[in-house]
Amino acid sequence: MNARTDAEYLTLIATLKEIARAALPRYGLPADSRIRLLSHSENTVFEIVDPRSVWRGALRIHRPNYQTRNALQSELDWMAALGDAGIDTPCAVTGLDGEELQDIAGTPIGPRSVALFEWINGEFPDERELEPSMRRLGELSARMHAQSKQWCRPAYFERFTWDHDDMVGDRARWGRWRAAPGLLPEHIDVLDHTERLLRLRLNAFGRTPDRFGLIHADLRIANLLVDGERTTIIDFDDSGLGWFLHDMATGLSFIEHRVDRHRLMDEWAEGYVAHGTLGQTERDEFPTFLMQRRLQLLAWMGSHAETDLARSLGDQWVAETAELGRDFLNTMG
Repeated sequence: MNARTDAEYLTLIATLKEIARAALPRYGLPADSRIRLLSHSENTVFEIVDPRSVWRGALRIHRPNYQTRNALQSELDWMAALGDAGIDTPCAVTGLDGEELQDIAGTPIGPRSVALFEWINGEFPDERELEPSMRRLGELSARMHAQSKQWCRPAYFERFTWDHDDMVGDRARWGRWRAAPGLLPEHIDVLDHTERLLRLRLNAFGRTPDRFGLIHADLRIANLLVDGERTTIIDFDDSGLGWFLHDMATGLSFIEHRVDRHRLMDEWAEGYVAHGTLGQTERDEFPTFLMQRRLQLLAWMGSHAETDLARSLGDQWVAETAELGRDFLNTMG
C-alpha cells in the first residue's frame, strides 16, 4: 500500500472510498458494508465486506483516461475465458443490471468505472524462493498463451499493443526512459546503443502469431496468490497484444540485473516446456526481452517518480540498468 500521508493523498483516498460506497447498491450490497483500502497505484482497490452475510469482495476503481470501456470489458472477458480453461483468475461479480462494469458519475474527480471481484484467499509467493516461483510462472505462462492463441475474442475486443515503440520507443506508453532521474551522460550513451540493438533483434525476431499475441504483460510473483495447491493470477490491467516472451521478462521485473538472472530465466523455461513449446531461437532471445523490460521500467520510474516503489529504486538501480545494457551489447551485439 502507498505510504503517503499528506493531505492531498488522504483527500483523494477519501473521495475514492465514497465512489466505492456509491457503487455498492449496483451490486446489491448494503450501504453500510465495510470498506478498507487494499492498494492505490494506477487503479485503486478496496476490500468490501457485507456485515450481514460476511461476504467479501475486492472492488477496483479504474484510473481515468487510460482504458476505454470496451478495453475494460475485454479484460474481464479474457479473465473469464481463462477461468473456463482451468486457469484461476479473479471472478467478476455481475451487477443488478447484468453488467460487470459499473460507471459512477457525478464525483468530485470525474466519472469512474468500477468492477467487483469475489474475494481470493491466498498469499503472495515467497520472493526469497525465486527458482520455484519462476518455474511456476513459466508453467502458468505456457497455459495462458495456449489459451490466448485459440480464444475467439468478442467483436468489440480492444486492448493495448505492447510492441517496441509502445514500451521504449518514441510513443512509449509509460514515458521516455531518458527522463528517469539519476541518469548520467555515460548511462544514456550506453542505453541509446542498447535500444538500437533491441530494435534490430526484435525486428528480426518478428511478430508471427506463434510469437506475438494476447499476454498478461505483468506476470510477476507479486501478481500471484497461492492458497495450497491453487495459484490465482491477478492484475490484468496491462494485458494486451505483445510478444509472448515479454511474460518471461516481467517475472524478473526490477531485479533483471541479478547475477543469477540466466538461471532464473532457465527455470522459467523449464516450467514453460512442461505445458508449451520453446524453440532455440526463442531461448536465444531471452536476454533481449529482459533488457527491453528493464528499459520499460526505467521509463516507468521517471513517469511515476512520486510513488514509493520508484523512490526506492534510486541511483544504484539506474546504474545497474546501464551495466545490464553494457552486458547486453557485449553478448548480443
